[in-house]
Amino acid sequence: MSLTELRDELRLFAAERDWDQFHTPKNLASALSVEAAELLEPFQWLKTGELSELNEQKHEAIRQELADVLMYLVRLADKLDVDLMTAASEKLVHNRAKYPAEKVRGDSRKYSEY
Repeated sequence: MSLTELRDELRLFAAERDWDQFHTPKNLASALSVEAAELLEPFQWLKTGELSELNEQKHEAIRQELADVLMYLVRLADKLDVDLMTAASEKLVHNRAKYPAEKVRGDSRKYSEY
């Protein structure tokens, strides 16, 4: 499924339930933030959170939360008429300029710290 197809499915899902009235940009951004925070829960108390540390239950919980984050993100982008693929592509160009590989390789500091 493409992002466009997912967007269309989410539009239909909301319309069938008359939820579009609740899907304001502010509410969707809030819901996205909540779901992103919930994504942290399965990682709580793990040393690194690497795949090898995750049991099947935690891995499935992460999978579900990632889906929630994606769906709210796509819905928010739809409401604000943002093409996510274009925005991500443009942001990658921006980040390449901000973090040139030859300057930051192996360095995790923020661009303003070097």
